[in-house]
Amino acid sequence: MVYVLFIAGFFLLIYGANFLVDGAASIAKQFNVSAVVIGLTVVAFGTSAPELVVTILASISGKNDIAFGNVVGSNILNIFLILGSAALVYPLTVQKNTVFKEIPLVLLSAILIFIMGSDWLIENERVDCLNDLPDIGMPYVGALSRIDGFVLLAFFMVFIFYAFNAAKEGNADIEESDIKDMTRGKATLYIVLGLLGLTVGGKWIVDGASEIAISAGLSEKFVGLTIVSLGTSLPELVTTLVAAKKKQSDIAIGNVVGSNIFNTFLILGTGAFLSPMSITGYSQTDMAVNIGGTVLLFILLFVGKRHTIGRVEGVLFLLAYVAYTAYLIMRG
Repeated sequence: MVYVLFIAGFFLLIYGANFLVDGAASIAKQFNVSAVVIGLTVVAFGTSAPELVVTILASISGKNDIAFGNVVGSNILNIFLILGSAALVYPLTVQKNTVFKEIPLVLLSAILIFIMGSDWLIENERVDCLNDLPDIGMPYVGALSRIDGFVLLAFFMVFIFYAFNAAKEGNADIEESDIKDMTRGKATLYIVLGLLGLTVGGKWIVDGASEIAISAGLSEKFVGLTIVSLGTSLPELVTTLVAAKKKQSDIAIGNVVGSNIFNTFLILGTGAFLSPMSITGYSQTDMAVNIGGTVLLFILLFVGKRHTIGRVEGVLFLLAYVAYTAYLIMRG
């Protein structure tokens, strides 16, 4: 049954993504709200729901490696794999606000968790034992404490305040190609069904993939950074590809950027608040890759066609993801 649900999950993801994009684009058009704001909030929250569920359950059960690896791995995957794949489908034009406000906020979130989890850099000593954390057989270099989790959640509230203010401003230049005309009730139903399909489909895929990986004797950290992060990021992947195919660049970009912000501030913040997360040297490397990927995204927006992620950039992102995955496999 696990394998059957694993396969069925992909169908739910595909149809859920289609429903969510169509409903969100219709709502944006009717209320004259920027499509990128819809992508940053409604779509990003919906596609991040699997990460939220997995991280909370992993934190409560003490599987902090899976919880932390899931969030950081998903953020890396969002930039390298998802944006890279979407750019191959259709060149993505990025709005000025996203370039100079939202993407820097993603970079801030990546730098913030690196600093929070690097106690030894600040205190010049390694954290050999932390009362609230399990013994993993190697020294910790830091931890995301409950206070750190609270700070991340506070940043999330600031982001929500910014998103609502941006929504009030409105934006008339919404891409209307392939936007379905539907009533508000029908558009809302599409969004609800889309979110439901993405959440249920993502859970079935994660459960199946996790069972397969664990039965193969892989470590929790490796499972979190690869199998689980890929499984929980499938909604973002499918939704972004569908949005790119429909030439809804704002929703595609907003989904990825918003998902990374949700993942770090809301999901990782909630996980750390529920149960402190250990940080090892390997985890620091993953956080550094997360920072590097965001910096690379920002730089490439000023190379070639300005504020556009084209196919060349897409190939570069995909090659970076392949290299990172190879590194994880070699690391074990």
